[in-house]
Amino acid sequence: MIILKILLIAVLIYLGIAATLIIVSKPKISAEQGADNINFNEMLIDYNSLPELQYYQARDNTALAYRHYPSRANKTLILLHGSGWHSQQFLSLANYVSKQGLAQVYTPDLRGHGHDPKRRGDVDYIGQFEDDLADFMAMIKTRHPDTKVIVGGHSSGGGLAIRFAGGQYGGQADAYVLLAPFIYYNAPTTKPNAGGWAQPYTGRIVGLTMLNNIGVHWFDSLTAIQFNLPEPLRNGSETLVYSYRLNTSFAPRDYQQDLSSINQPLLVIAGTADETMYVDQYQPLISEYTKVDVKLLPDVTHMGVVVGPEVQPVLRDWLGKL
Repeated sequence: MIILKILLIAVLIYLGIAATLIIVSKPKISAEQGADNINFNEMLIDYNSLPELQYYQARDNTALAYRHYPSRANKTLILLHGSGWHSQQFLSLANYVSKQGLAQVYTPDLRGHGHDPKRRGDVDYIGQFEDDLADFMAMIKTRHPDTKVIVGGHSSGGGLAIRFAGGQYGGQADAYVLLAPFIYYNAPTTKPNAGGWAQPYTGRIVGLTMLNNIGVHWFDSLTAIQFNLPEPLRNGSETLVYSYRLNTSFAPRDYQQDLSSINQPLLVIAGTADETMYVDQYQPLISEYTKVDVKLLPDVTHMGVVVGPEVQPVLRDWLGKL
């Protein structure tokens, strides 16, 4: 009886701590760094030539959007967008890759993102992005049975690619390419609060993780992080608030294990002027777990690695060797 009472008290204390962290948590905003430190103006380009949105059906019968940049190449590059964005961000890079005949490119709007998501900033369960991506790849393979599939991603999209590689579907990709990837919040590659643009509810994340560790997912829809996107880039298609389950779905489960699962060719590209990442740490960190080719572009920023011309010849040479 005494042991049961002790256990009950321990459980109540555990739940009390989790509840307190969840309730009182506020977003962590850096006083020294802000969104104005990231050069978002590089994303202010002409998007009039964007391919029309198309849709594929996920396993839960939800229609999810994507854009397609066709090519006769026998390679398919899937590019996963970063936090707050959607498929639009890859226009210039996808155009280059497809028009050069390097690969056809597919750019999905991840669930909870884009112009008209079912629930902006939320998914149904942790790990749903991986299931959606597996369904997307199955659709592509049906259309192009002999194609090699390369999974790529920018920033948080790169983190999702790492998570995917370490999960049950990771072997379905023939190669991976990561553009300034967000590996994990406490990885040696990540600057505080991703350079100030990300404002996490740190206490709430800890509290919800505590509940998840004992199988309680009732509150996973609560906000876990928000983003400070400058007004000139807002048009209603941005996603500035993430639920706990969506935010968790973007990041690797255990980045050491997930990276160790990558046996396919792996390319990482980042710029030395990246405002959110310690890019000199990519090579020593990732090479500890898997073989990687890291290319650092002088004076290129976090957004520049997506839209700048400097990334194009690097990707051209690597894709040509696959």
